[in-house]
Amino acid sequence: MAGANQHAGPLELRGDEGEGGGQILRSALSLSLVTGRPFHLTRLRANRHPAGLRPQHLACVRGAELISEGRGQGAEVGSSELRFDPGPVRPGDYVLEVGTAGSTPLLFQCLFYPLALAGGGSLTLRGGTHLPHSPSYHYLAGVWLPMAQAYGLRASLRLVHAGFHPEGAGEFHAEVGPVLEPPRLVDLPARGTLRDISVSSFVGGLPFTIAERQSKAAMAALREQGIYSHAENRPLPGMRSVGTVTFILAQFENTIAGFTALGERGRPAEEVGREAAEEVARFMESGGALDEHLGDQILLPAALLAAGKLGPASPGTTRYTTARVTEHLRTHARVIERFLPVRVTVEPGGAVEVTPSR
Repeated sequence: MAGANQHAGPLELRGDEGEGGGQILRSALSLSLVTGRPFHLTRLRANRHPAGLRPQHLACVRGAELISEGRGQGAEVGSSELRFDPGPVRPGDYVLEVGTAGSTPLLFQCLFYPLALAGGGSLTLRGGTHLPHSPSYHYLAGVWLPMAQAYGLRASLRLVHAGFHPEGAGEFHAEVGPVLEPPRLVDLPARGTLRDISVSSFVGGLPFTIAERQSKAAMAALREQGIYSHAENRPLPGMRSVGTVTFILAQFENTIAGFTALGERGRPAEEVGREAAEEVARFMESGGALDEHLGDQILLPAALLAAGKLGPASPGTTRYTTARVTEHLRTHARVIERFLPVRVTVEPGGAVEVTPSR
């Protein structure tokens, strides 16, 4: 699968490939909108329980339909099969509801690239902003956004209300700008020396002392690893959703990395803070320039660069190392190669290269 299939018919995709989760659908929707290529996805989320489309995945289909007048056949909760025919993406201002436990950051990442390539617009997304198994709003703003900007992709983000599991009820607003001149080469083989590490501890609808306990525990755990940090404790705006989050941002000479831990009912604040710090320690023990989540998320802009979708760029290559090669990353790479004329090479040790295939 070194290059994209150039036939006019829909791409045939299997939802049980690799990690078999919602990433296959989100990437396919985003790339379908970018390329104008329809797809037919079977065995949707077959490796998950419950299988099939869940409300948060359906929200991505509805969002893709909304910004392009595309059509999704089989777009209903529980469906194991989806046909999607994209239309031309239209710049504009869109409001979308993901639902109580749906991830607004994942929906944003699905729609951001096609909207940016169409000239930009605004997205107001309502649902969860800080959920398990999803990038948090603060990771999106602090780590993902600077990476996107390095590719000439622009957005400004504003958190209106925090939304925690299970209530959701969060909201954030994004202004998406048109694409600027892209880089010719992105080369991140090493992260370099640690420049700064900050602990941000947040509470929504709960006593502020919880935030203070989280950050104190995180700083102490980092200090045990010989890592000195500074902390900021803040309340988050919210409606009916309550929760806590510890977010640690590590800035290195060449890269940045982010680590999130979420509170839950009955879980001590100190445990939440320590969890985020332990993730930092594991990353520091690895040789990766990027944390495992950014190592996956950088694939799509890297592929757009290599395919010439961001503008002329030669050689249009991205090279980096990731802290851990996940099945999520490998699955994402295979979907990308189906839509775009690019080659994604993933070495077992964590070296990744995205190049034009022609």
